[in-house]
Formats: sequence, C-alpha cells, structure tokens
Amino acid sequence: ADWLQGPYVYALYSAYGYSKHQNAQLFVAGFASSMVCGCFVGSMVDKWGRKRSALAYCLCYALSCMSKHFHSYGMLMIGRILAGVSTSLLYSSFECWMVSEHMGRYKFSDGLLSYMFGSMFMLMYVVAILSGLIAQFVVENVPFEPISEGSHIWMGGFLCPFDIAIVSLLCGAVHIAVCWDENYGAIEGGADMSVTEVFRMGLNELAKDRRLWLLGSVVACFEASMFAFVFNWTPALEDKETPPPLGLIFAAFMMACMCGSCLSTIAGKYCDAHLKLTVVCLAGVASFFVIVFATAQHQIRTCFLGFLLFEGLVGAYFPSVGVLKSEVVPENVRSTVYNIYRVPLNAVVVCLLLTNLSLLRCYGLCASLLMVAFIASSVLSQQRIAEVGTKTL
Repeated sequence: ADWLQGPYVYALYSAYGYSKHQNAQLFVAGFASSMVCGCFVGSMVDKWGRKRSALAYCLCYALSCMSKHFHSYGMLMIGRILAGVSTSLLYSSFECWMVSEHMGRYKFSDGLLSYMFGSMFMLMYVVAILSGLIAQFVVENVPFEPISEGSHIWMGGFLCPFDIAIVSLLCGAVHIAVCWDENYGAIEGGADMSVTEVFRMGLNELAKDRRLWLLGSVVACFEASMFAFVFNWTPALEDKETPPPLGLIFAAFMMACMCGSCLSTIAGKYCDAHLKLTVVCLAGVASFFVIVFATAQHQIRTCFLGFLLFEGLVGAYFPSVGVLKSEVVPENVRSTVYNIYRVPLNAVVVCLLLTNLSLLRCYGLCASLLMVAFIASSVLSQQRIAEVGTKTL
C-alpha cells in the first residue's frame, strides 16, 4: 500500500494547485504527528498487542488514502496526520511481531533471522517495483477530474494508486486477522502496566545500555536523510519540457533497493551486520556528494544515478539494521524503543521541511547526517569487537 501511493503524494498536492511551501506544510504535519505518536504508540503496541496494532495500521492508513479524494486543504491535512499515526504503527508492529514470533514462540536461530530479513526486504522491493509500474499505468490512463463540475471530491489520475492501496490494505487486514497469533511486549497481555510505565521502561533501557542509543543515532540520522530524500526527489527530477514518469522512476528506485538487499544477504556470509551497516553509512555519504555535485551543475541524469546509488544503500541498510535491532533491543520493550528511535528522526525531518532549505543545502545536510550515522555505527562496531574479544579471553 505504501509503495503504490508513495511517489504520487507530492504530485497529487501539486495537481490540486498547492505550492511547494504548502506541500511542505502537509508533509510536516505527517512527520510531526509521527513524532508525537512515537512517544506513546510503541508502548501501546507492547501493551495491547502487535496483531491488534497491525490491524489498526490498516484501518488508519486506509482512511488516510480516502482523504486524498478531497480537494480541501483541511481534509488533506487530516489525512497527513493519519498517515503519520499509521507510520508509527507500521514501524512498531510488523517487524516487532516477526522478531517475537521468530525468537520467542518458535525459537529459530539468529542466522535464520538474518536470512528472513534479507528475503523479506527483497520480496518487498519486488512488490514495490510492480506497484510502481501498475501505478504509472493507471495514472496515465485514467483522467484526473472532479466527480462533478465544481465538486471538491476528485477521482482518477494521481488518486488511482491511493484507491488500489486501500484494496491492498483491506486484503492485508483480512490476512492478519485470520493467520496471525497475538504477541506482546512488557508483561504478557500488558494488564499490570500502564502505557506510561512501559514507556519509562524503554527510556531506562536506553539510559543504561550504550549500544541502544548508538544504534538509535544510526537509525535517526540515516532514516532522516532517507525521508528528506523522499520529499525532495520529485522536484529534483522535474523537467519543464518533459514531465518525469514518476511510477517508472519509483520502480527503478525499488529495483536498486532490491539489488542492495540481495547484496546485503550475500555479504552476510562473509561479514556481520555491524560491518555492513558501517559500510552502508559511509557509502551513503559518498552518494550524497554525487547528488550535491549533480544538483549544483543541474545535471539531472547524474543526479538520478546518485539517487539510484542511495536507494541501493537503503536496500542494504534495512536488513542490516533489522538484525542489529533484534540483537540489541530487549523484547519486553521492543516496540517502545523502536518508536523512541523515530522521535529524533521525525524531529530532524520536520526541521528540514520547516526551514524550506534549497535542494542543494538539503542534500548537503543529508550527507552530514549520514556522516554522524557512520561515526555512531563505527563506535558500535568497535564495541562489538571489544565484547567478542573479552568473551574469547
């Protein structure tokens, strides 16, 4: 669902006649709501169950997609807020459920979990490629227009991917309801602890374990640069003479992500997740240097190649960081800590959007964020080497 409509959010708002500044305000609303929700949604997921939270995500995101049909700034703002809440649920529920089932209920090996992450992201990017192609086809062949003259409700065109996403979400909700078992963080069933107490437990874990906040720094900086990129790639590739085929470009990005995910899985046989994450962050800095140079020289093709390189690194990043989070974050507060990681992430993205930076400065800041992620990842990797050496002795 996310892949279907992702490339068309910015384009849809522009088609409704909103300026880049208004576009940024709508995006800020989404990231700000996700940032606020990050303070309590993860604790709620741990307390009330990951399966229920996944179903709540499907409902919330479907409502967000429905809101896009209204040519009303207020309704679109509500939709963005719902999208922010949905994002918090997405990153709190699904991965935590899988890790808990894998390591808790079925007690599979850590090596198999690494393979599972690689396979999951590779399949996800295959679906994303198909989603981009389908979305491009329907956008080009269904006219974008109001349902009647003067109506605030529109249909077709850029809205078609959102409608297909709703169908996808409903199918996913049925599958989750029928096939998933429930699992929890905190105390099983969460009856004896309030959401505030679960959140406090997560903060205590962060305070006493250096690895947790180092990993949180990597997550916040890398993913903040990724979301800043999500907002800015469309205007960077705009051409006054030929409108860019957004669906095809998005499919190319997802192809790069799939390649990165495959390479990460193959590399897992020769190096651990710590080293892979460090290399990915350093290569990310290099990719944004290419993007900054291309943007300064107005070289759209070179800029696109830089984008493809960064997307490949994104594909390698998620399996690697997923394995590290499964190792480092305690199961009883997993969803809580995952969402705490997203609070500084969303704060950085909100600041980037509110300052209305030029593309060049925004990409330069992304490079700086990735350098911070590289440093934190290097320290985390060195700590891992020291721990292994101590155990060997």
